[in-house]
Amino acid sequence: MAAPQLRRAVDAEALAQGVLAGDRLLLARAITHIENEGAAAHAILGRVYAHAGCGHIIGVTGAPGSGKSTLVTALAQSYRAAGLTVAVVAIDPSSPFTGGALLGDRVRMRTLSGDSGVFIRSMATRGSLGGLSKTTGDVVTLLDAAGFERVIVETVGVGQAEVEIAGTAHTTLVVEAPGMGDEVQAIKAGILEIGDILVVNKADRPGVERTVRALEMMLEIENDSTRLIRHHGQVLRVDASRNGVQDSAQDSGQIEGHDEADRWRVTVMKTVAMAGEGVEALRERIEAHRQHQRASGESKLREQVRIAHALENIVRAELNRRILARIPAGALDDLVERIRLRETDPYTAAADLLAGI
Repeated sequence: MAAPQLRRAVDAEALAQGVLAGDRLLLARAITHIENEGAAAHAILGRVYAHAGCGHIIGVTGAPGSGKSTLVTALAQSYRAAGLTVAVVAIDPSSPFTGGALLGDRVRMRTLSGDSGVFIRSMATRGSLGGLSKTTGDVVTLLDAAGFERVIVETVGVGQAEVEIAGTAHTTLVVEAPGMGDEVQAIKAGILEIGDILVVNKADRPGVERTVRALEMMLEIENDSTRLIRHHGQVLRVDASRNGVQDSAQDSGQIEGHDEADRWRVTVMKTVAMAGEGVEALRERIEAHRQHQRASGESKLREQVRIAHALENIVRAELNRRILARIPAGALDDLVERIRLRETDPYTAAADLLAGI
């Protein structure tokens, strides 16, 4: 058993060194280990983690058909023209029956191929909810450590509750398109609240002004209240009048913010990604948000939220693994059958199961 363990350790070190050296092949292999949650995954992440934290993570989410992939491609080209390196993580939905995914973003983003300053990785959700894969955060960390200055994460087409990207990205773009009725969906709680920048793509279509007005109307309402930065188990409130940040469960610990004139204003921007219109202005707005976060101290808060979210997920997954490992074979099947026969209920069964281990 010693030899295979030694081999895994050597492989993990070699992959980590390759990631830090910018070797694209070894980076791709390391990402595969992370996606598959292989034996070397934790060792690779542990080795490269200290080198991460410099890249700016941009989340792109929105309804299917709003042109997210085309916008991401145009945005990546704009960043390359500005001399910055870009990594793209494109999440595609998995089939609930076969578990497979088309990974079609590699086809849609083919204009970026051949550029040594761009790295594209498609990932399947593998059944995860929230618009992201379970290992997306770790893959982003790997790309950050590899030296990519901007990491763009494109989620699957999301609905009202799939807003997980807000806990991963430093800047979140919510993309809408006119003529699809999506402004109504965006107005509902969830999607609108996570956006740092709202983008109406395909702005050459009829009805664009109606979509923009609907979004701007909701922003006016939001500007008079508070914005929330959410992650599991905690809600952080951004006070609209002071740009202060506090834990909603604890009024103590509020971080003093800036004046009303200095706080970040969410704006609605129009783009025609296919023609490249408005993309440069969007890139400049993203960079302005990055600078604002650093000046106001919000970048530190978001990083704390992101790390807390990741740590909570890791602990939850490990506890789940340990609990399942200690459940006797067949015990779950017996409990399921008892619940089906209404001899017990799921809550009592779960309590008995945990008490037994």
